[in-house]
Amino acid sequence: MAMVHGAASGGGRRRRRGRRAAPINEINMTPFIDVMLVLLIIFMVAAPLMTVGVPLDLPQTKAAQLNVDQKPVTLSIRQDGQVHLGEEQLSDDQIVPSLNRVAKNGQEERVLVRGDKRVDYGRVAQVMAIVTQGGFRRVALVTEPDPR
Repeated sequence: MAMVHGAASGGGRRRRRGRRAAPINEINMTPFIDVMLVLLIIFMVAAPLMTVGVPLDLPQTKAAQLNVDQKPVTLSIRQDGQVHLGEEQLSDDQIVPSLNRVAKNGQEERVLVRGDKRVDYGRVAQVMAIVTQGGFRRVALVTEPDPR
């Protein structure tokens, strides 16, 4: 009666070769980091496209860029003379109350006026006069840099 060792007990599968590896109870961070990097790239690409305002064809000048610490309030004047604060269209009598509503520093807030290059210069001057008569003294015009 020859008996093979381990055959009666179900084979060699039940033998232990030491302790079993304990289950890993830590979160795998690799997929999380991958998702975050993809989102970072998406937001970096999309952020410049999310500028709020009215599309204008600004005049080009060789003036240096302003050194602005915080985001200023921007008024846009379209080719047809309509004034916009962000996406909101304003009449002339709504300009100063709307500026007072959004200005964080009160009347010390910097106000930038973006005028389409095809708009009448008199209309730009009229809007700037309305803003300065409303008490805002830090008013500037926005242009694009000259590519030459």
